[in-house]
Amino acid sequence: MMGKHDQKGLIPRSLEQIFQTSQALKAQGWKYKLQVSMLEIYNETIRDLLLPRSSNGLDLIRSDSGVGGKQYSIKHDANGNTHVSDLTLVDVCSVREISSLLEQAAQSRSVGKTQMNEQSSRSHFVFTLRIFGVNENTEQQVQGVLNLIDLAGSERLSRSGATGERLKETQAINKSLSSLADVIFALAKKEDHVPFRNSKLTYLLQPCLGGDSKTLMFVNISPEPSSTGESLCSLRFAARVNACEIGIPRRQTAMRPMDSRLSCG
Repeated sequence: MMGKHDQKGLIPRSLEQIFQTSQALKAQGWKYKLQVSMLEIYNETIRDLLLPRSSNGLDLIRSDSGVGGKQYSIKHDANGNTHVSDLTLVDVCSVREISSLLEQAAQSRSVGKTQMNEQSSRSHFVFTLRIFGVNENTEQQVQGVLNLIDLAGSERLSRSGATGERLKETQAINKSLSSLADVIFALAKKEDHVPFRNSKLTYLLQPCLGGDSKTLMFVNISPEPSSTGESLCSLRFAARVNACEIGIPRRQTAMRPMDSRLSCG
C-alpha cells in the first residue's frame, strides 16, 4: 500500500493523481478542500494514528481501549456518511503534507515479530481522504470519500508460532477477516440481513460495501511453495469477492450555499 521511495505504493500514487486532477480542474472553476484521517483497528479497538504528541514531546500512552484510554465510536448518518467520534481530521493542500502524516501514522501503527514475518502488521490500517469541491462558475458542489485500507494478513497459528499478545492479536485479525468474508458472501447472495456489526472493521466499512460506493480489493498471495495452502484459500476468497455486486456508484452533487468557501485549491 505504501511502497518505497523508488517504488511508490497504492496510497501515494492515488494521492498524486487526485492532486494533479484537482489542479487541472482549476481552469474550469473548481476549488477543492481535502481532509485526511488515519486509524488502525487493533484487537477490535480503534486507535487514532494522528493524535498529536504530548506537550513534553513524549508519545501519549496506549492502552487496549485506545490511546490514553480514549474510546471511539462509529456512526453512520442518514446520507450514508461515516463518522468516528473524536478522530483527528487534518486539512491538507499537498502530497507532501499527506506524506508527512503517513510517516507519523506508520510510526504509531502496531507491528510485531512472528515466525513468518519479521515486521508483521498486527492491525488493519484505514486511510480516509474526504474531498469537497465547489465550482465557482456554476455554484455546483460535490463531495466524496476515498478509503484506502491495508488489511492485516490472516495467519495460521501452527505456522506463525504466535503466543501471548501475538496470539491475541492473531485471533482478532482472523476473526475480523472472517467477518469481512461473511459480509461479502451475504452481499453476493443478496441476503436480507448482512452482518456488518460483527466486527469494527465491517461496521466501519459498511458504506464502502454497498449503496453509492465503488470498491476494489487486491488479494496478495505468497510465491513460496510452503504457503500453497494459504494461497489457495486466498484465491478462492478472491473468486467469491469478484462475483459480488454491491450496486451502482452515483455522483453526489448539490448547489453551494451563499456563504460556503473552501480554503484549499
